[in-house]
Amino acid sequence: MSFLFRFFRFLRSMCAPIIAVICFSCLLTFIFILYQPTPGPGIKQRLGWQSWDSITMSNEDLAAVSSTNNESTSNQEAEDNKVELPEGVDWWNVTGIPGLGEDKVDTTSLPLDVWAPLLPHDTGLSEISVTHCYMDPIYAGDLCAPSTTTEKDAIRGPWVRVDRNLNDESGYMSGFLSIWYRRTRRLDINLIDSIRLLPSQEEPSPLDGWTKVDKSLRTGVYHANPLFLWYHVGKTASEMTSEDNSQIITEIDVLFGEDVPWWGFEKLEPATMHRKEGITEGTSITVRKGVHTVPKAPPLHFSRDGKFKIMQIADLHYSVSVGRCLDMRADSKLDKLCTSPDGPGSDNLTNTLLARMLDVEKPDLVVFTGDQLNGQGSSWDPKSVLAKFAKEVWGRGIPWAAVFGNHDSEEGMDREDQMKLMESLPYSLAQRGPQDLHGVGNYMLKVRSADPSMTHLLTLYFLDSGSYSKGFFNFWGMFTPTAYDWLRQDQIDWFLRESASIGMIQRPFTPDGAKDLGPINWARQTDQLTPQTHRLAKPNALMFFHIPLPEAYSTPDKNPSTQRPLDVGLSGLEPNGNAEGTDGFFEKVLLNATESNHVNAQAGSETRPKQEVKVVANGHCHITENCRRVKGVWMCFGGGGSYSGYGKVGFDRRFRVYEISEYGEKIRTWKRTEGVEAEPEGHVVDDMVLVGSGATP
Repeated sequence: MSFLFRFFRFLRSMCAPIIAVICFSCLLTFIFILYQPTPGPGIKQRLGWQSWDSITMSNEDLAAVSSTNNESTSNQEAEDNKVELPEGVDWWNVTGIPGLGEDKVDTTSLPLDVWAPLLPHDTGLSEISVTHCYMDPIYAGDLCAPSTTTEKDAIRGPWVRVDRNLNDESGYMSGFLSIWYRRTRRLDINLIDSIRLLPSQEEPSPLDGWTKVDKSLRTGVYHANPLFLWYHVGKTASEMTSEDNSQIITEIDVLFGEDVPWWGFEKLEPATMHRKEGITEGTSITVRKGVHTVPKAPPLHFSRDGKFKIMQIADLHYSVSVGRCLDMRADSKLDKLCTSPDGPGSDNLTNTLLARMLDVEKPDLVVFTGDQLNGQGSSWDPKSVLAKFAKEVWGRGIPWAAVFGNHDSEEGMDREDQMKLMESLPYSLAQRGPQDLHGVGNYMLKVRSADPSMTHLLTLYFLDSGSYSKGFFNFWGMFTPTAYDWLRQDQIDWFLRESASIGMIQRPFTPDGAKDLGPINWARQTDQLTPQTHRLAKPNALMFFHIPLPEAYSTPDKNPSTQRPLDVGLSGLEPNGNAEGTDGFFEKVLLNATESNHVNAQAGSETRPKQEVKVVANGHCHITENCRRVKGVWMCFGGGGSYSGYGKVGFDRRFRVYEISEYGEKIRTWKRTEGVEAEPEGHVVDDMVLVGSGATP
């Protein structure tokens, strides 16, 4: 009996803690798993509140609204319909040519309850709030949202969270600090037209119309001086002119690092978190006023004298920070700038160098051949990095394209989302490409003639060579790659389909001089071409991807006259950078895809068809910058152009340039190096003709 008594007493003593654990587990299960707000009939009905909610307005107000809407619509249509033709082009029928004109967006169809900063919202904000939560708002849901009511949501708009943590750089223990706003289309609600960030002891003057957000923008950061957001509420939508509409706040974002904000946004000062060298990066709030139409790239075209220039920019390796210089000459001016705590950083120094090269070369197209992002733990917020990597290019109105490298998607954001960001930048020609292919960014661009025929004279292929094919996770859960990826069979099939769709043209090309197009003398221009027999063939093609093929390191062809190998430039300073695996891209694509479908010559004959792709341009290997011809195809490396990527002391940063002339028949290349202070234009090295008159047969 005493045994049973002790046993039941033991069960009774254990009952309370067991019940407590079970109840606490059930509570956590309900909060994080079971509690999911369901959009019931009431919520679905509220989605249409902007359409059916009645607003009492006077006749004078209605007249003012009508006048404002007509003025705004008229100005917007005039802006959207304005088509600016590329300089030096005689096209007058531009209907259907990609890149001309602007895609009209029905802004009334854009969602109001989703944070999407790339959308061209012209709808203003009515209220702003800041919340601090120790749970991720994605999982916490309404527990971390500002308080609201159904009536307020219907009048001022639902709360929308800016999906960026202001405390991201201050550590997990500081919690999640989020900005929220309401967006409304109602005409009787006053909209926000200004935002200021002030310390706790300051306030705007005069105070009329200003509202202070209760929570500090530095909440959760240890020993940080409070900083508060103030917003000014101005006119209602019914009272605004088109000028007023351009000044209302239409979007809020967060920038990490101390570089430029996203295009169309402006940075608010001061920073919510200041940069501490080697510890944290700066954090700033950015806002967009009005709507800014992103400039579109014009169609790629040759000049009237038959020239087109491409600059290749390889391996920038930019970071959220200002960057860290690698492999610089000791005691040089650049080295001192790099090592200075207040220095501009390697990313900014690279942009300065890039600006010089662009001003000297004045390319028609810039191609980024991968590793725009450094990865390796330093580009953890890809959007902040992508905001700055091409600014020197689009700031000059130069069209640009890009492919991905192995480091670009190592952290923070996958290639799919990065490509959406790149597509939304000014003058971008980058494309996502087919979704059923390996990788992101498999696409083709055509370069046309400047005469009215708009003849396709040059093809540019862009491929995603992937990142890594093998690797393992270490003790800390970090992925460690062991092998590079390669171009896959579905990409080969895609290329063959695209190549087969290209029609043959009469080559060499003769511009259409049948119409009076001004003082240009087309007949005189064609006299500059090397006399050749006209033939039907596809245009010449160049191909761009990041990781080189194994054949880039194969034995080069020999010059039949001198028996010297056709290999110009520096190589062998680093291990081979190709992938071990292959699906036969070199044989199936580069050798088998010819420029003509009509072939009577036998295999091995001197008149055998030429390959369509004449040049392959790669990045990846920073101190390899040679051009090597293998079985008739030139395999060229861009060489490292960035102070943020690895290099070699004594190896100048450089950029490869391709000049295509004679309306696509001749391809010439050279590299422009950084030079010294007394030579801002740098040096031109290894100037050579790859294809056409003057090239090795």
